[in-house]
Amino acid sequence: MTENIRKIKLGIIGGTGFEDADLLSNYEKKKVHTPYGATSDLVVTGTIDGVDLAAISRHGESHTLIPGNVNFRANIWAMKDLGVTHIIGTTACGSLREDIKPGDLVFVDQFIDRSYKREQTFYEGTLTCHITMAEPFCFNLRKLFMNGAKKMKVPFHEKGTMVSIEGPRFSTKAESHLFRQWGCDVVNMTIVPECILAREVGIHYASIAMVTDYDCWKERDGGLSVDEIMATIEKNTSSGEKLIFDVLKHIKSWDDCGCDVAYQYAML
Repeated sequence: MTENIRKIKLGIIGGTGFEDADLLSNYEKKKVHTPYGATSDLVVTGTIDGVDLAAISRHGESHTLIPGNVNFRANIWAMKDLGVTHIIGTTACGSLREDIKPGDLVFVDQFIDRSYKREQTFYEGTLTCHITMAEPFCFNLRKLFMNGAKKMKVPFHEKGTMVSIEGPRFSTKAESHLFRQWGCDVVNMTIVPECILAREVGIHYASIAMVTDYDCWKERDGGLSVDEIMATIEKNTSSGEKLIFDVLKHIKSWDDCGCDVAYQYAML
């Protein structure tokens, strides 16, 4: 990598433990005012290993926001306002493939959007932004994920297609089988429009998708208990946190990939 001339600030959106005051120096909780209303929660800012960081709990501190009610525009606007250059979005997901197992991490490279009531753009006035989404996720961030996961010996998949559904309900079996026919690998409820909005404001974005269980296409004798699912979520969260720590060590230099300038060529 070539030495980056601009300062990097990492944003984390999800449910990781990076809101913990014990992890951060210069810890602060901020209320950020945006033109789009309130963020999901107060924004935690601070520094880890020399890297400035901002973190937002996507569903609020007590997980009170259902996916369709998350104020994605406010969250991304606040990140931009705070000077965030790169966002890691952590998300739980269900597997649509036999070989993608509970406990695995997936560094998705594509999505299919099945949401229907979310605001997906900041540009609703005299400008229209036809943002390119052919490659929705920052490859350089994904490459850091892959390198870190290899060192940690965590089971991972270097790419995959995420189908993002509206929620909060889960899929029917018919839908789950249809998603598999479409070539989707995992399913969740929050990756869209988060990644789109980040691209519109020139922020590098990639997701650590953490598999909690198989979606309902897979027949299971008796199904999984809540305790089993929660144990997998705890394992995933620990792996996600360790991976982000590894990214923090290696994100201080940066090769240009174009994510931050894509919006400049999208205005009409």
